Order: sequence, then structure tokens, then C-alpha cells
Amino acid sequence: MTTTELGARPTTTPRPLLHDPGYRLLVTATVVSKLGSSVSYLAIPLVAVVALRSTVGQVGLLATLGTLAVLLIGLPSGAWVDRMRRRPVMIAADLTRAALLLSVPAAWALGALTIGQLYAVVLLAGAATVFHDVAAQSHLPQLVGRDRIAQANSLLVTVDAAALIGGRSAGGFLIALVSAPAAIVIDAASYLWSALCLARIRRPEPAPEATGRGHLLADIREGVRFVFGHPSLRAVAVAGACTNLSIQLCQTVLPLLLARELALPGFVIGLFFATGGVGVLCGSLSARVLARRLGAGRVLWLLGLVVTPFGMALAVIDRGPALWLAAGGWLVTTFKVGVDNVLAVSFRQSVTPDRLLGRVNATMRLVLTGSLAAGAALAGLLGELLSVRAALWAGALSLALTWVPIACSPLRRLREIPGL
Repeated sequence: MTTTELGARPTTTPRPLLHDPGYRLLVTATVVSKLGSSVSYLAIPLVAVVALRSTVGQVGLLATLGTLAVLLIGLPSGAWVDRMRRRPVMIAADLTRAALLLSVPAAWALGALTIGQLYAVVLLAGAATVFHDVAAQSHLPQLVGRDRIAQANSLLVTVDAAALIGGRSAGGFLIALVSAPAAIVIDAASYLWSALCLARIRRPEPAPEATGRGHLLADIREGVRFVFGHPSLRAVAVAGACTNLSIQLCQTVLPLLLARELALPGFVIGLFFATGGVGVLCGSLSARVLARRLGAGRVLWLLGLVVTPFGMALAVIDRGPALWLAAGGWLVTTFKVGVDNVLAVSFRQSVTPDRLLGRVNATMRLVLTGSLAAGAALAGLLGELLSVRAALWAGALSLALTWVPIACSPLRRLREIPGL
């Protein structure tokens, strides 16, 4: 059975995607929720530090709980999502996150806010985010048709990168203007707006297929087997895990190196990391052009090989010209991440049957998030046993090998992805 045509809607002369009211509402929902999340990314830790005077350990636990939900319910969420229509799941997740976040400023205003409540909010909101994101990636092929997946993903990744660049700056301004607890209201409002946009999409969503609805564990195993039994999807999973682990190794120790060893001011550190958002943005905008010219599979492995020396520039970061060299290396490295985010996700969606989309997306999400957690832990271990600089070298060297799984798989010969 071929899967590339499943869910495609017959068209004669396809209109630009943004002329499609359903997709336009989805993009709007994504924009507002990402901008709101950028505010909470800064505001929630600041509430813990400033309003509750939490310790470093408590703030660290708060950050850990944000990703713990993926590890706890990542695989079951995919099986559950495959048994339901995806859009109602997304709306329910948005409303849940809004209610959880609104509880923080409400408790703060009443003088009843505790670190325990923040822990619960972050963990439960993280669980809602898992369901939302798995459902969103599974719903996209149904909404736009499989023939336009790459085009749709390109714009969504661009939106995400733009929110990363501008959203956190706006978040810092809002926190300074109205205080961290009050700024969280902005994030809650963004989720309400997102839910409203999703509810206004009028395109009927097909009912989930009844086939394959056995025991939950059997359903989960089917999704995992599909990913790791498919040679190209397996290569995408391994390459993505290696990239995430390498990037996280670097991201974890770079702030320590920049602030402590190099004693750089905060605005310089902020500008350095902003180049990462610019790189992802440029990569997402360039992905389709590069894939059309070189072939999607070739771009996925060849670009990894080309950026290898630029990743090495991170390891020699220092004051003066070496700082600019490292910033350029970070820009090029994250450019590859932007390209991968468009092409690898689009390929995954194009080869996965509709009935398995939730489980396949959940499996990939677990692999990619688990590698982020492993990268952070490995960075801490290497930093303690050896040095911060040694951990940075480990990240740079592992970045040099992320292209190998793709180059050794059938995916290297892939020419086209639907919608390129």
C-alpha cells in the first residue's frame, strides 16, 4: 500500500496555502501560542526566583518538570490521539494550559502561591503540550493535504523561529512592565486565542480509523515498530537524536562559559543566542529551495557534512574575533536545524498512514526529547568530571557525525517530498 496519497484532497490549480482559511487559522493559532509561550519561558522561572525566593535546586527542578511529561506520557499520548479526532484534542489542550497558567497570577494575588503549585502547573501544562503537539503534527496532513505538507511545515517552522527571536525579547519587556506573575496572564490569553482560532476551522475532520484499536500497549508497539522498522524513518530518528544531543551539550555549557570564563555582559550573551533563532529562521525559509535543487535526501546528509567545520568553531570560542567566529558557527549550525525541521518532519508525515500518525509523531517526539535530556545530563557530567570546555568539545565533535545515519540509509536517494 502506498501512503503518500492518503488524506490528499484532489485539486486542479492549488491556491497559495495562506489563501486557505483553515490553514490560515492554524498559523494564527500557532503564532499567538508561541509568542505567549515565550513570555512564560521567562516569567515562570522569574516568579520562582523573585516572588517565591526559590533555591537554585528548586528552579532546576522546575525546568526539568517541563520536559518530564514527554518522557512519562509521550508514547501513550500518540496511541490515544490516534483514537480521536485531532482538532478537539488541540483545543482541549489549549484550554487546559490557559486554566493552569491563570491559576498562578490568581494565587499570587491572593498571597497563596507556592513552589508546589508552580511544579504542578509546569508538569500538567507540559502534559497538555505533549497532546497538543502530537495532535497538531498528525492533523496537518489532513488539513492541507499530503501534496502540500512541506510548504505547510516550512511556514510553521518559520513562525516558530520568528517567535524565538522576537517573543522572548517581548517577554522580557512585558515582565519589566507588569511583573512576572501578571505577564503569565498574556500566555494564558494566547492559549485562549489559539483555541478560538482552532474552533473556527470549518473543514470537517474525518473520524479516526477503527482498525488497529486493540490494547494500548499493542497500539504503542505498532507505532514504535513502524518507526524503527522503516529504514529511512529509523535514520531520521537516529540523526535527529544525535543532533539534539549535540546541540544540547553545547547549549547547556555555553552560558556558563560565556558568563563565567569569558565574563561577557548579558546583552552580548543574549545576542549570541539570538543568532540561533536567526539560523533556524533562515534554514526553514531555504529548505524547500535547497531540496528542489539538490534533492531532499541529499540536502539532509550533505548539509550536515558541510556545516561540520562551523560546528567546530563553537569549541574555540573566546573573546575578540573567536567570539564572532563562534557566533557564525552557531548561526550555520542552527541553519541546518531549520532545514531539518522542515524536510525531516515533512518526510515523516508523508510516509506515515493516517491511522499511525499520532503514534509515529509521539515516538519521534520521545526520541528527540529524550536525547535533549541526555545531552543536558552528559554536559553536566563532563563539566563536573573534566571541564566546561571539554563538554563543549564533545558537543562540537558529535555534531560532526550527525549526517552519517542519513548517508547510510535509503533516504539519501530521496528526490522529492510532497509539496516541495
